[in-house]
Amino acid sequence: MRLLVLGGTVFLGRHLVEAALRRGHEVTLFNRGRHNPELFPDTEKLRGDRDGDLTALRGRRWHAAIDASGHVPRVVGAAAAALADAVEQYTFISSIGVYAGFPRTPGIDESFPVAALADATVEAVTRETVGPLKALCERAAEAIMPGRVLAVRAGLLAGPHDPTDRFTYWPRRVAQGGDVLAPVGPELRIQFADARDLAAWTLRMTEERRVGVYNATGPEHPLTLGELLDVCREVSGSRARFTWVTEEFLLRNNLGFMELPLWIPRSPGTSTVVCDRALAAGLCFRPLAETVSDTLTWSETRPRDGRLRAGIERKREAEVLEAWDSRHGGAAVPVSVS
Repeated sequence: MRLLVLGGTVFLGRHLVEAALRRGHEVTLFNRGRHNPELFPDTEKLRGDRDGDLTALRGRRWHAAIDASGHVPRVVGAAAAALADAVEQYTFISSIGVYAGFPRTPGIDESFPVAALADATVEAVTRETVGPLKALCERAAEAIMPGRVLAVRAGLLAGPHDPTDRFTYWPRRVAQGGDVLAPVGPELRIQFADARDLAAWTLRMTEERRVGVYNATGPEHPLTLGELLDVCREVSGSRARFTWVTEEFLLRNNLGFMELPLWIPRSPGTSTVVCDRALAAGLCFRPLAETVSDTLTWSETRPRDGRLRAGIERKREAEVLEAWDSRHGGAAVPVSVS
C-alpha cells in the first residue's frame, strides 16, 4: 500500500510509520521537518506546511492518508480537499475529548453528541477547545470525503516516545522507590492504550479501508491505578511504598492531573469510555508489564536531570505527604495495594 502520513515523527505518528514500514508499505511523510527530522532516513519526505503550503502534495496519488497531526478544522479541511482525488481513504486521529459530556459523563460511546464551540471561528488549541476543534476537524474531513473517513477517537496514550510524560511519570517515579504519593485509592479506575497498539490497529483499519467513528482506548478489561502501580513496582524491582491520599485533600492542596497523571478530579468519564466497537474490530493490547518495561527502558535514555512534563516534583510530594501524615496524627496510612 502507498501510504501518506501527515506528521509522522512524533509519538503516535512515529509508531504509525514504524508499523507501516514493518508491514512493507511504501510510506511518504508530509511535514515541516521540525520534529525529529533524522527519523526514517530511507523514507520519502515531502516538506511543506499544512497551514498554507500543500504544494508538495500536488500531482501525487496514494492509496490512503493518515492525518496524525490535525487540530484545526480549516487546516484539516484544506488537507482533505487537496487529497480528495489523490487517496481512496482518509484516516483522522481524533480524541475522546470530542464529546459534549466529557470528562464528567461516564459510559460514553460513539452515539453521544459531540461538543461545540461558542465561537466556531476559534482556532487556538487549548485544554478547553481541543475536543470541540477535533470534532470540527472530523466534520470537515467527512464533508469533503463523504463515506471515506475513518475517525479514531483516541484516549490517553502510553509507551516510548511519549512527549507528555502523563504515563511515563508513574513507572519512573515508582522505580525511584521511597514513599510515593498516589491519588484517591488503589481502586481508582484508569484508561489508556499503548501508542504502539493503537498504531498497529489504526494501520490495519486503514489497510481494510474501514470508515466511521471509533472510540479507541484501553485496556480491554477494567484497570485500576493500584494494579498499574503494583506492576510498575514489580517491573522495576523497587520497594516503593504507596500512600493513598483522598481527592478532597489533594484538591485543597491545589493538586491536579498534571501533578498526579491518570487522575482527573471528579471526572468518571475519563476512565469509562466505551470502546466495544473498536474491540470488535480487532483493537487489542499488549501486556501491561511490557508497556511499563519498555517505557522505563526508553526513559533511561533521556537526560537524568531532564524535568518531566508531568508529575509532581519530589520536594512538593514530600511536603504533601508530610501534611497528610500530620493530618492523621502520625498514624500509619495504607502504603501498599497488595
